Amino acid sequence: MARNVTTFVCQSCGASYGRWQGKCESCGAWNTIAEESVASGVGGAPAKGPARAGAAKKGRTFALVGLDGVNDQAPRTETQVGELDRVFGGGLVKGSVILIGGDPGIGKSTLLIQASARLGRMGHRVVYISGEEAVGQVRLRAERLGLTASPVELAAETNVEDIVATLSEGPTPRLVVIDSIQTMWTDKVESAPGTVSQVRSAAQVLIRYAKKSGAALILVGHVTKDGQIAGPRVVEHMVDAVMSFEGEGGHHFRILRAVKNRFGPTDEIGVFEMTGRGLREVPNPSELFLAGRDLGAPGTAVFAGMEGTRPVLVEIQALVAASSLGTPRRAVVGWDPARLSMVLAVLDAHCGVRLGGHDVYLNVAGGLRIAEPAADLAVAAALVSSLSGAVLPADAVYFGEVSLSGAVRPVAQAASRLKEAKKLGFTRAVVPEVARGEPAEAGFATQPVTALSTLVADIAASGVGAGKSRAAAGG
Repeated sequence: MARNVTTFVCQSCGASYGRWQGKCESCGAWNTIAEESVASGVGGAPAKGPARAGAAKKGRTFALVGLDGVNDQAPRTETQVGELDRVFGGGLVKGSVILIGGDPGIGKSTLLIQASARLGRMGHRVVYISGEEAVGQVRLRAERLGLTASPVELAAETNVEDIVATLSEGPTPRLVVIDSIQTMWTDKVESAPGTVSQVRSAAQVLIRYAKKSGAALILVGHVTKDGQIAGPRVVEHMVDAVMSFEGEGGHHFRILRAVKNRFGPTDEIGVFEMTGRGLREVPNPSELFLAGRDLGAPGTAVFAGMEGTRPVLVEIQALVAASSLGTPRRAVVGWDPARLSMVLAVLDAHCGVRLGGHDVYLNVAGGLRIAEPAADLAVAAALVSSLSGAVLPADAVYFGEVSLSGAVRPVAQAASRLKEAKKLGFTRAVVPEVARGEPAEAGFATQPVTALSTLVADIAASGVGAGKSRAAAGG
C-alpha cells in the first residue's frame, strides 16, 4: 500500500534533500527548496525495508530484435508552416514529444494555434488542451487570427488522467498541444501544480500516452528570468526535442531555435514576423535584418553568417568613444562578450590598435544573437572603422575567424555565404585566404586576408584618405 513521503525538492533543478536548507547544493540557487509530499513508488522516494522487498514482482521477458528490418514508422507530417517544419527537421514525427519554451507573451500559443489550424484543415485530428486560458479566451485568439473555421478540438483541462482518457476515445490525434505543462497535475502526486514532482509526473504520463498511441505531442513550458525552461531539467531529457521561441520586445520578429532534436538538426532557426494577423513566416531573414541600414556611417559591417543550413546576413554595429572612466566600458548585445574581449586583445597586441582608453559598444542589428566565431572579422572591421572614422564599403561582406596570433582562419560553408551575399546585391567579400578557391560568382570579387593586421591597415588607409578629402573640400 502506498504511503506519503515528505521530501524537500529544489524548484529550479529538481534535486531532492532530506531536510530544508536555504541553498541548493546542486544548482546553487537560494530559497528554491520547497517541501513536497508524494506517494512512495510513484514520482517520489521508494519505500524501503522488508515490506518493499516482499512486494516486488517478477519481471516479464520481452522480445529483442536486430538493427535490420522494416521500419513501421509513418513519414513526417508537415504542418504547412515552413519555418516550423524547418526547425522540426521536416515535420512532425509519429509519437514524438516536443517541448517549446519562451518568454510570456512572445507568441508561443499563437504559433501553435496557427499550426494546429493548418493541420486540421489537412484532415488530421488535432487536439488543443489549454491549462492557462479558458475556452472562450482561446476562441477569441482564433477569431482574431481568422482560424475559427478550422476543425481543431479544444478543451480547458489540467488533470492528465482525464486528458489521456479523453484522447483515447475515438481516432488517435495526429497532434496534441498541451499549454502549458506547468499547469498539469496528476492524482498520483499530492504536490501543487507547477512543482517539480507534479511537472515530472504529469509529463511522464503524457509522454507514455504519446509513445503508446503514436500521437505527436507538443508541450509548452514556462521560462525563468535567465531564459531557461522552468521546472526540472529531467523533463528536457524525457522529451525528443526542445525548442526555444525567442524575441526582443522592441523588435517585431521572433526566432524559433532548436536546443535538442532527436529527429533533426539542432542548429536550424525559423524566423517569424509578428503582425496583427498572427505570426508570418520570413523566408529570407537577411532582408529583414539588413532593412534600414545607414550606408554612410562608420562602424558598421555586414557579416555573412550561417544558421544551420541557412545563410543569414546581418549588420554588425560598433561604437568606439573616448572614455572618462578609469575602467572603460564594454557593452555587447547579440554576441559573446568574452569573444569581444579576445578580439580587442588581438587588435592591441598584433595590430597596434589601442582601445584601452575607449568605451566599446557592440550591437548585432535587428536583435539576432550570433554564436559562431566567423563573426570575428566583421566585428574587428566595425571596431576599426568606428575608431578611425572610415566608412566601410556598402557592397562588401565580412566573415572569418581571428586566432590569438592575429591570423584569419577559414570557416565552414563559405560558398553558401558568398552566394547569399551575391543574391542580396553585394559585389565583394573580405574572406580568409583559404576561401579564395571557392567557386566564384559572376560579378562578385573576393578579397582574401591572411592576417588581421592587413585588414586594419587597409581600413586605416581609407580613413586617412577620406579625412584628407573632407579637409580639402572644407578648405
